[in-house]
Amino acid sequence: MLKVYIPRDAAAKALGAEDVVAALRAEAARRGVEVSIIRNGSRGMVWLEPLVEVETPEGRVAFGPMTPAAVAQVFDGGPLSLGLTEDLPWLKAQTRLTFARCGIIDPLSLADYRAHGGLEGLAKAVAMTGAEIVNEVSQSGLRGRGGAGFPTGIKWKTVHDAAAPQKYIVANADEGDSGTFADRMIMEGDPFVLIEGMAIAGLAVGATKGFVYIRSEYPDAIEVMTEAVAIATREGVLGASVLGSGKAFDLEIRTGAGAYVCGEETSLLNSLEGKRGTVRAKPPLPALQGFMNRPTVVNNVISLASVPVILAKGAAFYAGFGLGRSRGTIPLQIAGNVKQGGLYEIAFGLSLREIVQQIGGGTASGRPVKAVQVGGPLGAYLAPHQFDIPFGYEEYSGQNALIGHAGLTVFDDSADMLKLARFAMEFCAIESCGKCTPCRIGAVRGVETIDRIGRGDAAAIPLLTDLCDTMKSGSLCALGGFTPYPVMSALTHFPDDFSATAKEAAE
Repeated sequence: MLKVYIPRDAAAKALGAEDVVAALRAEAARRGVEVSIIRNGSRGMVWLEPLVEVETPEGRVAFGPMTPAAVAQVFDGGPLSLGLTEDLPWLKAQTRLTFARCGIIDPLSLADYRAHGGLEGLAKAVAMTGAEIVNEVSQSGLRGRGGAGFPTGIKWKTVHDAAAPQKYIVANADEGDSGTFADRMIMEGDPFVLIEGMAIAGLAVGATKGFVYIRSEYPDAIEVMTEAVAIATREGVLGASVLGSGKAFDLEIRTGAGAYVCGEETSLLNSLEGKRGTVRAKPPLPALQGFMNRPTVVNNVISLASVPVILAKGAAFYAGFGLGRSRGTIPLQIAGNVKQGGLYEIAFGLSLREIVQQIGGGTASGRPVKAVQVGGPLGAYLAPHQFDIPFGYEEYSGQNALIGHAGLTVFDDSADMLKLARFAMEFCAIESCGKCTPCRIGAVRGVETIDRIGRGDAAAIPLLTDLCDTMKSGSLCALGGFTPYPVMSALTHFPDDFSATAKEAAE
């Protein structure tokens, strides 16, 4: 029997994976060949999707990007054959810890998950005290992978130490940043690692209930996670006695309604409670008064999905990767005007130049790179003179930039930075929950001010700077507080794009 792997990942589907599956079945029937098709997750090499892998005695052989017209090559070989998947340079050079199984296993096979090291971390956790688990996560140096990089262990310890009759674990899967897809990839390709990480978090802090809050635009992730939770409950990974330990932890999947601001933890909690998704003032912190005013751990999907390997292999192992206070690995999501876009997991410390030129292969247009926006639509635009800064939280903070969710969007030299700055303000104006004045009004005034600059009114530039300072220091949450990053970085590093005279001369 021919064993073939074809991703059920949303990116692969968008690029024609379902048509390839249908064509492959038809070709197998025509040849009288029995074929077993396993719908795995994506390996992350989006430019090669749909990526078809055929199991051979030597290992899996990759074909891609596959088309329905070329499926005969799966049986006979041909120009789309890329050799052994594990030997592909783009994949081989990675350090895959969180994504170690993604693209390898059947996402909904718990047996497959176990066979590839799954549940080893949870098995260790059930034999430990909550304080011991929290200490292990603290010693690993794991920081929040969804935004500000807050130490995960400190958040967990706060919830662990809080006295309450009920505590909660919430996975923030409202992945709304443009150019980010790590959460989606892990949920669609290895859902049990998120479930395991959340169960470990529950054991650590004394929480017996968890929620995965997934954005509504992710129907495939919702479907896979819902089925995975049902399987985990049926098999005793979740429920009244986690792995037979006598300790309870249950999970529930919740779907968002499309509001970008619900990626902010307090807005998410309001939405989870059935309220309007608006930002809460802090304090109180969600760690003390979160879901239903109970102590709540709110972590990004990748943060929680990184916990199992820490428990399985030890804090020192995980902390052995990275630089400075940025420990472990980071899933880089490379998008925009780039030849080789996709997800690349590597230890902190690479330069942006290496990421864009060597890993990403430069721009898809072949033109020079002008800027890279790091951290989604609220991230700063980094100019070429900043491309040699090591990829780390403090290193980027020193450049008035953010790691954020590690989404990187590449732009070539045809990009108009004034228009991109305007987009950031317009995005904030549209997505603002309206609760605080600096965000609600400031973003609208920001669009108007940038339009004035675009019409040649240079006197409006100091006004824009002052407005950004107000938004940064006065907004309730990161939506208004971080919008100045793309605006001010564009203005600082690309002043000619804000000068009507310079633009006219260039044209």
